[in-house]
Amino acid sequence: MISSMPPAGKHRADEDARQYDDAQFAAAKVESPGRKAAILVYALYLGSIMAVVTAPIGVAIAHFKLKRSADWVRTHLSFQIRTFWFGVMGGFVGLGMWQVLGSAEAPSWQAWTFGYLLFTVYMIWMIGRCAVGILRLTSNRPIANPRSLGFGGARITLDD
Repeated sequence: MISSMPPAGKHRADEDARQYDDAQFAAAKVESPGRKAAILVYALYLGSIMAVVTAPIGVAIAHFKLKRSADWVRTHLSFQIRTFWFGVMGGFVGLGMWQVLGSAEAPSWQAWTFGYLLFTVYMIWMIGRCAVGILRLTSNRPIANPRSLGFGGARITLDD
């Protein structure tokens, strides 16, 4: 027998929240302008791990679609543009520091260790930003703070 009563331990607020989420996802089936482009840019950024040339293509698409997108998609595109340019800036700073270590005649293992450490931190940062962006985009939610240097204002936890 099917009952309209919520299971034991459930509150009416939980059921209301689930209905709100269902309504939100039903409304999200309508495609927002620029959403597909934002998905493509995230894919191109992740593809830049193997082929660096895809990141500049991605930022060009993000710049092109920025004014032609829905408001909530614009937060993703701004987030993506900042991800690219901060990555470029970080790359130049890292390259400069690597050159300084070489000019200071530091042992080569120190320069290489610094380079690999910086590259690893950058990869974690970029993949994390893309992961947060993809999760929010597929849920049809904006980036809370697209101007942040971190993960767009998302709270990163390891809880379910």
